[in-house]
Amino acid sequence: MRSEKMTKGPEKAPHRSLLYALGMTREEMSRPLVGVVNAANEVVPGHIHLGKIAEAVKAGVRMAGGTPMEFPAIAVCDGLAMNHEGMRFSLPSREIIADSIEIMATAHPFDAMVFIPNCDKCVPAMLMAMLRLNVPSVLVSGGPMLPGRKGDEKADLITVFEGVGRVRGGTMTEDELEDLTENACPGCGSCAGMFTANSMNCLSEAIGLALPGNGTIPAVSAARIRLAKKAGMQVMRLLEKNIAPRDIVTEKAVQNAVAVDMALGGSSNTVLHLPAIFAEAGLDLTLDIFDAVSRKTPNLCKLSPAGPHHIVDLHEAGGIQAVMAELLAAGMIDGSAMTTTGATIAENITALKARNENPRVIRPVDQPHSKEGGIAILRGNLAPEGAVVKQFAVLPSMMQRTVTAKVYNSEEDAVAAILGGLIKADDAVVIRYEGPKGGPGMREMLTPTSAIAGMGLDGDVALITDGRFSGGSRGAAIGHISPEAAEGGLIALVQDGDKIAIDIPARRLELLVDEAEIARRRASFVPVEKPIASSFLRRYAAQVTSASTGAVYKK
Repeated sequence: MRSEKMTKGPEKAPHRSLLYALGMTREEMSRPLVGVVNAANEVVPGHIHLGKIAEAVKAGVRMAGGTPMEFPAIAVCDGLAMNHEGMRFSLPSREIIADSIEIMATAHPFDAMVFIPNCDKCVPAMLMAMLRLNVPSVLVSGGPMLPGRKGDEKADLITVFEGVGRVRGGTMTEDELEDLTENACPGCGSCAGMFTANSMNCLSEAIGLALPGNGTIPAVSAARIRLAKKAGMQVMRLLEKNIAPRDIVTEKAVQNAVAVDMALGGSSNTVLHLPAIFAEAGLDLTLDIFDAVSRKTPNLCKLSPAGPHHIVDLHEAGGIQAVMAELLAAGMIDGSAMTTTGATIAENITALKARNENPRVIRPVDQPHSKEGGIAILRGNLAPEGAVVKQFAVLPSMMQRTVTAKVYNSEEDAVAAILGGLIKADDAVVIRYEGPKGGPGMREMLTPTSAIAGMGLDGDVALITDGRFSGGSRGAAIGHISPEAAEGGLIALVQDGDKIAIDIPARRLELLVDEAEIARRRASFVPVEKPIASSFLRRYAAQVTSASTGAVYKK
């Protein structure tokens, strides 16, 4: 066992002395040592209850004969970090979390590990660390938040973001907004829609590194505590059978994860995170794979922000296993892929008797919301390396449109223009120098997209950026423009008044400016250089790669 590097033999007496100092007994030292990495804190609503999840995990480990050893991980709440300097640190936190877990689990060699994330970058970071370390492991998240209320209707965090635009548009009062603010997020858990955190927690089931139910069992449910206990017990079985993450994550898992992502209509951030996760297993996931799978995988779910349903509705309809059952029956995923249960996806579906309990929430494959998946990859002279759009959340009027550029070099300037009433129908809000390098940190643009939607402009206005979007964004929000402005991408040369052709069905994004004019602009081009006060962000900007490759560090 790996832990014998700390526990076995006369030469490890000093090590055992320090373990005794923890209150550990000889019996506990003789058992497998299981690292339990817990991202609990009192800042992130999705993480405030993770202490209870960790206690349940540790109980499961002990019941199965192991000795759990808990340690912490950081986590950023993207909602709280939105639209200020804090958002520059959200995506970079993914690398910090993965690196810090590698440090802890190598300095203190555990025999197995259980990972407890919940929100946004913490989930992909822990999956990356899991594959990097490659010891028997299970991921168990804290679960989704229940939706709140707005009168007789359900509400969530995005309802509040869009409420800001409604106040500016005159369709909601400030008192009504404050009442909504108080009631939209009723308690602990990852925000209630198919936003980034829930997208990644759901996809962890499809990848095979989390137990069935991980993505959808509500945070406040006793079933979530039972799932955590099962995770602690199951990691001991994986250790006994010597099943490690890279035994589970193969090419089959790549295809399955993308197919489920397309069926769910997951966050556009999955296009950043899945390549980074699979890269840790030595597997390539390119934008071309996303687009190819999207073209042949139907969109079965319209969850907030694209539709009226929330994660709890998906759970009651059968959860991720029911979605995979629909896809498996149609031959759209590989049922022979191994999972952390020790069984295959097909065997899990059979054992659970998983089926679609509500066709209004999970459409049958032959009656989808659309024949193509939730995400489309656009290319053209404006994005030769690719751009990403959550196509099923785009209104029909914006699927094919020629728009007029209004250009801003920061999110703050764009938000001021939108809320100031400067954006009109047929405009494209172009926000640049917000990419991984140019931001730095590739900030999410939930504030401007929500303002556009809240002001009723999402059927007539596009937002185009080298930054990224929250899973809660909707409308013609086209992000991840690559190359980014800071790398000299064409988005850096766009000027006010330029025409841009958007054709999502044809996967095209074109700046309608002739080549001679583009060459003239490039000859005098000087990139905008933002002052970076943070030494950490300076290092990040120097090391990070393009959004088209998952914004991972350079090799």
